[in-house]
Amino acid sequence: MQMRMTMTTLSKNKVVLGLSGGVDSTAAALLLKEQGFEVIGFYFDVLGNNQAGRAAAQSLAEKLEISFRMMDVSKAFEETVIGNFCSEYACGRTPNPCVICNPLIKFKKLLETADAEGAYYIATGHYVSIVQEPATGLFYIQKGASEKKDQSYMLYRLGQHVLSRLILPLSGMEDKAAVREIARSSGMPNAEQADSQEICFIDEKKEDYTAFLQRHGVRCLKGAFVDADGTVLGTHQGISHYTVGQRKGLGIALGKPAFVTRIDGENNQIVLGDNQDLFSPEVVSVDHFFTETDGAVAPETIFGRPGITAKIRYAAKPAPAILHRGKNGQVLTIFTEPQRAASPGQSIVFYEGDRVIGGGVIDAKTT
Repeated sequence: MQMRMTMTTLSKNKVVLGLSGGVDSTAAALLLKEQGFEVIGFYFDVLGNNQAGRAAAQSLAEKLEISFRMMDVSKAFEETVIGNFCSEYACGRTPNPCVICNPLIKFKKLLETADAEGAYYIATGHYVSIVQEPATGLFYIQKGASEKKDQSYMLYRLGQHVLSRLILPLSGMEDKAAVREIARSSGMPNAEQADSQEICFIDEKKEDYTAFLQRHGVRCLKGAFVDADGTVLGTHQGISHYTVGQRKGLGIALGKPAFVTRIDGENNQIVLGDNQDLFSPEVVSVDHFFTETDGAVAPETIFGRPGITAKIRYAAKPAPAILHRGKNGQVLTIFTEPQRAASPGQSIVFYEGDRVIGGGVIDAKTT
């Protein structure tokens, strides 16, 4: 009978690296090898039929002279990530697929593979770093050296079981050019490869996200454009075509600039207004994860604490805010300056200095 690996028997000289075939994971592999690690490249196929992706990753592993493992995760990915993506858009929310995938698919499979391979560490090519608080022993995600490339927003839901075993070789990289130079100087064929597309499971050359949604059973029914008072202004083409803050491509002329200020999935309506209507100092969130408690329960000390910043989308800059406890597990974030177009379904992520301390999903409901 094969004995189950324990934490004490896992090798700290061995690391399982998420190997996508892109230049970031390539540079990460080279840096890990330079540090003396035995690297195992791990490619997970989210579609189940991505033969080109599998072949490219395997070829890259051979070029890097590292071991290679591949896993078909399409069933779990379909149920967990694509299922959430479709259901959120169907009810008028804008989801974050990577935020869902990271803890439930990507890092889960990396850890499972590491355990099976006898490796203590896992690694990815994310532009962030990990720090450990000496007083508590807790591990935290910390912003990467490059503000432009920082990916901490997408990783806020990772627990201690992941962070304690995670190595991020690109944490000190200032820009993509430095990463490309690492690959170029080692003769890697993908050194000049373009960055990957925003949504990994949609081939943007073949279809846009609305066509993808319809192919996956999301009904796209026409409905009413209305103003804040409910007055009908025109007809929209289906709520999945629109996002909060959108101005272009509305297909309606009102004689002045109009913006999507709210999506009412229950009544299949798109609320239009002025740009100023998009600004609010308050954001309500649900479905949280906090690093300090390693779960959904918010630490009491987080409420009213000064020095916290929050960002309401990946590309936003963290802004000063105070957190307050709401009803039924909600958190009310009050910003010093009003924020534009907080979109239900997107994440709000909380920082203390450069450290991620938690986050949640923006909700349309009020506390």
